[in-house]
Amino acid sequence: MFVSLDRAVYFAPRGRKRLMNLGQLLAQRYLSPEDRLVGLIGDAGAGKSLLIRGMFPGLVLTNDDDGINVRPLPVLHDAEAGFFGTHSYHVDVRFETAFCQVWEIADAVRRAVAAGHRVIVEHFDLLYPALEFNAEMLIGIGEQVVVTRPGLFGPVPQSIKDQVYQSLVYRKMAHTAEDLTSIALDAIGTEPPQYHSDVRGGFVLEFREKPALDLDELEAKVQGLIDQDMAIGYHDDHHITMGGQVLFCSGPRLHVASTGHISNFRLVKEFRYSPLTQTYLLVGLVGQSVGVEEGITVDSGLSS
Repeated sequence: MFVSLDRAVYFAPRGRKRLMNLGQLLAQRYLSPEDRLVGLIGDAGAGKSLLIRGMFPGLVLTNDDDGINVRPLPVLHDAEAGFFGTHSYHVDVRFETAFCQVWEIADAVRRAVAAGHRVIVEHFDLLYPALEFNAEMLIGIGEQVVVTRPGLFGPVPQSIKDQVYQSLVYRKMAHTAEDLTSIALDAIGTEPPQYHSDVRGGFVLEFREKPALDLDELEAKVQGLIDQDMAIGYHDDHHITMGGQVLFCSGPRLHVASTGHISNFRLVKEFRYSPLTQTYLLVGLVGQSVGVEEGITVDSGLSS
């Protein structure tokens, strides 16, 4: 029996490995072996599938990021057959509504849960009105990852959706700005950072030695790249295309459409030293102000 959890909030990391590591952590901390219904909420490209891979290793995703679509949908097939042969099922509601009605998915999920099987549902907010009961564990992912174990009075999926959908754009802007900053550092001839970590509304680059950098000059170089409004596209699981070049990226699906979509980029004009990690932190921010003068909370726990 879990103690009631209102919600836990984490920085949403940007790399594949870091997202899967976070998923593993969430499963260890919050998932019960008896949970039968787990709902995920987040817009396309937020990282729902990678969180699921970390939480449930070996689970077959019915709408894989690589384009491998499992047909017919296993939970629908088994519900119609009257025999559930798998312990855990995966459903991507947004994808499946191209092939069947929401009420059909809800009925199959209801039957599977009643039979004691687990169903992991992406885009749970779309299923909830037809299902008419909440998930035992609900996870939203935007700029942050929000974890809750809903009670009878909520939170309802729509409230989680409202929170994470509007914030995803800042995570995408921050990721693209982080890559542009790395490009600018390389052009200057600075050694690459040892670690990447996260801060609300931005990114953090961690160095073992304090770089001899003019941060105003670096900021201007990055802003120059932003002003070029270079188109950004997915190339493969480890690369993006930017301005006609193929570049390495640990989270290739999590970018704005072009560099010009980054708003209000700025660097914090001093390196922050962390005595615990013995690294020098360079902080970049995008979008609205996050109260830099009042202090920044940096996540160094999921660096890679």
